[in-house]
Amino acid sequence: MASDSSKVWSAFSLVSALGAAALAKKGLDKAWQLATGRQPPENPADPDVELREAVAWAIASGVAVGLARMLAQRRAASYYARSTGHLPPELRKDNQQG
Repeated sequence: MASDSSKVWSAFSLVSALGAAALAKKGLDKAWQLATGRQPPENPADPDVELREAVAWAIASGVAVGLARMLAQRRAASYYARSTGHLPPELRKDNQQG
């Protein structure tokens, strides 16, 4: 039973994190355009992209996607806990079962 619960949580967590990351990227692209008047760099590693712009994009995208994934996984864990009466197996303190 714990294995099934772990599989459900893994799938639920993955889907919520991927969805949040995609939404964050889309929002960040629009925010970048509004702030700079340009499209975000397609590949910040490209030497034709200014270093300052590449670093700014890397920081902004890393923070935005990381926060979105964390918030989505917290919401998913909360929903999981309300639905099952306990936290997902990977989030239980001391990895307690039951």
